[in-house]
Amino acid sequence: MNLSVEPAVTQELAISTLGLTKQFDRNPVVNDVALSIAPGEVYGLIGPNGAGKTTLIRMLATAEEPSAGEIYLFGERLLRDRSHATLKRRLGYLPDDYPLYDDLTVWDYLDYFARLYHLREPARSRRILEVLDVVSLSHKRNSPTVSLSRGMRQRLSLARTIIHEPVLLLLDEPVSGLDPIARMEFRSIIKTLHEAGMTILISSHVLSDLAEFCTSIGIMELGFLVESTSLQDIYQKLSRPQLLLSTLGDPEKLIEALKHNPQVEDWEVLPKTQQVKVHFSGNTEDQAELLRSLIHQGILLREFHPVQEDLESIFLRLGHQQSA
Repeated sequence: MNLSVEPAVTQELAISTLGLTKQFDRNPVVNDVALSIAPGEVYGLIGPNGAGKTTLIRMLATAEEPSAGEIYLFGERLLRDRSHATLKRRLGYLPDDYPLYDDLTVWDYLDYFARLYHLREPARSRRILEVLDVVSLSHKRNSPTVSLSRGMRQRLSLARTIIHEPVLLLLDEPVSGLDPIARMEFRSIIKTLHEAGMTILISSHVLSDLAEFCTSIGIMELGFLVESTSLQDIYQKLSRPQLLLSTLGDPEKLIEALKHNPQVEDWEVLPKTQQVKVHFSGNTEDQAELLRSLIHQGILLREFHPVQEDLESIFLRLGHQQSA
């Protein structure tokens, strides 16, 4: 099976927007967004409900007309009219509420969309077999779509989205409502598509999923793109140093000792594990001094090591700061 896509024009951005704005009844939902996504990126778009994520993705997919601004895909201007059919064919768009046709089998459903994209035999059947393999639904090819689980239905929707071999995927909340196993399966598929060379923009509220496979992150608030950078830069710029500690006994003695250290900003006892996660403002030398102090006080430590603040904690903290 060959999943590789045609190489994009590497000199051009996969997505570039200038002053992109959308208003409903004169109320801006997306406000002056300048978005830049390089070919081969997996770009995670995060933000609370009402931030403008879905409207932004719909404009990129030509499902929504911008009130102002410009969209470029691989250096070419994207318009909602009938021009640039070849450019639009390079897009694959999965909205968050796309229905399936319950009276069709899995194979017939994909065959229907393959025909809409003018795929002819034998290439059409070959492509259907390929995408069924990618989304792990080959064993369900003759099953009615109505019989599929929610996770399978979402994977089938993704198969429909890539049936025409796009090079740019726009995925709006694709793991919403899925259980942990279904989310894990979907993440694996996204990684496979990325490794095949696709550029992917994905929005999600499940920030732990995005942190696992995204290369860059955009944060939207009230229609504005307030942050857009690599995931590595997000951690470097916005994450706070953290330590993970645990003792052989009751953590209360450890917590009491931490209260008296001026570089301990706050702490929490993780449920079930009795581990203590500490936000620590000091450097590595200060960490060593804290370790020495705790041992000197007779606290029997089982764990003491720095950990990376997770993306969800960073995002929630930013939200609290902006609303304060």
